[in-house]
Amino acid sequence: MQKKTVRAGIVGAGFSAGFHYEAIRKVHGVNVEVAGVYALDREQAAQYAAKRGIRNYDSLDALIADVGVVHCCVLVAGHEEVAVAALERDKCVIVEKPLTGYCGDGTDAFHGDTFPKQDALTHGLASVERMLETERRSKGCILYAENWVYAPAIQRERDIIEKTGAQILWIHGEEAHSGSHNPTYAYWKYSGGGVMIGKGCHPLSAALYLKRVEGRARDGRPIRPRTVTGRTAALTRMPGFRDEGHIRSNYYDIDDFSMMHVTFEDGTLATVFASDIILGGIHNWIEVAANNHRVVCNINPNTAMQVYNPRNENFADVYTVEKIEQKQGWTNMPPDEDWFTGYPQEIEAFYRTVAYGDPVESDSRLAADTISTIYSAYLSAERGGAAVEVRTF
Repeated sequence: MQKKTVRAGIVGAGFSAGFHYEAIRKVHGVNVEVAGVYALDREQAAQYAAKRGIRNYDSLDALIADVGVVHCCVLVAGHEEVAVAALERDKCVIVEKPLTGYCGDGTDAFHGDTFPKQDALTHGLASVERMLETERRSKGCILYAENWVYAPAIQRERDIIEKTGAQILWIHGEEAHSGSHNPTYAYWKYSGGGVMIGKGCHPLSAALYLKRVEGRARDGRPIRPRTVTGRTAALTRMPGFRDEGHIRSNYYDIDDFSMMHVTFEDGTLATVFASDIILGGIHNWIEVAANNHRVVCNINPNTAMQVYNPRNENFADVYTVEKIEQKQGWTNMPPDEDWFTGYPQEIEAFYRTVAYGDPVESDSRLAADTISTIYSAYLSAERGGAAVEVRTF
C-alpha cells in the first residue's frame, strides 16, 4: 500500500512542541510534512521554526487553513480555543493533556486555595461539552495525547486483558518527581490545577483506559468510573517545610501532593497518586491486580539499561534520564526514553487514524472522563474526602 501524505501544523513552541516534532519525525506508516508552527510568543515561535527549517505562521487561522492535522501544544487555558478552531475547519487536532481545564475567573481575586471547587467542575465540564459538541459536528476528530495509553507496558497489558478475559479488581498508579520546570505551572490560572491534574491525569487515564479495554473485550461496553474520593496537600508550602533545595518549592496556589480513589460502575477500584515531592528522577508506574494475573508496568524508571558512573563529570555531556538529580553512581538509563513512555507510538497511531481510519485508543471520551474524574476529586478533597459522583461521557 502506498503511504498517504498528511500536512501537520504545531501550535505552541515550548517543551511539548519539541517532543511532538521529534515524534513526528519517527512516524513511518504515513508521510508527514510539518508545514510550520504558530505561537503567541512570536520570538519563541521564530526560534522554533528556524531551528527546524519550517514556516513561522502569523496567525492560528493561517496555520489551520494550510494543514490537515493540528498539534495543540499550548497551555491548558488555550486547549479549547485551538481545538475548536481546528475542528470547525474539519481538521483533526492532537490535544496535549489534560484535554481542558478551569483556569479561574480572570480576576485578581482568584486563588487556587480558596475558590469553590464546584466552579472548576462546572466550568471544566462545560468546556468539555463544547469541545465534544464541536467534534460531533466536524469531519475532524480529537486525538487525546495521553502517552501512557501507548506506552509499551500498558499496551502489553491491554493484550493480556483482551486474550485472557481478565477482570481487573484494583489498579494502583503513580506519577511523581521533584517538580515541574515550567514557571507557569506554579499558578492555577495557567495550569487549571496542581499536581492532581498536571501529573495525576497520566496514571488516571491509563487506569480508565484499561477498564475500558476490559469492558470492551467482555461485552463491547466500556467500564466507566462511578465515584471518586480525593485528597490534596501543599506540602512545600507548609510553614514547617524545610527546604534543602532539591524539591521545587515556589508554587503559588496549587497542590503538590494528591490522591484519587476511583470506584468503577462494576464495583472495582483504582488508586492514583501524584506528587512533586519525590527525589531520584521520575517515578511513573501502574500496577494491575486482576482475577487471573498481576502486572507492574514500570514506565519510568525501568531496568532495560542500568549504568554505573563513578564520577559525575564523566557524564557531563551525556543525557541519562529526565529529572534525575545526579549522574554519579547507578542510573536506570533507558536506551530510548521516548519509546518507553509511548510518545512515538501515540503519534504514529494518530496519523494512522487520520490517514487510514484506524480506530483510536486515546479519544475524546477518555479525555473527557479524565477531566470529570479529576475535578470531581478536587471537589471531594474540598469536602474532606467525601465521595463525589463522576459524570461520564
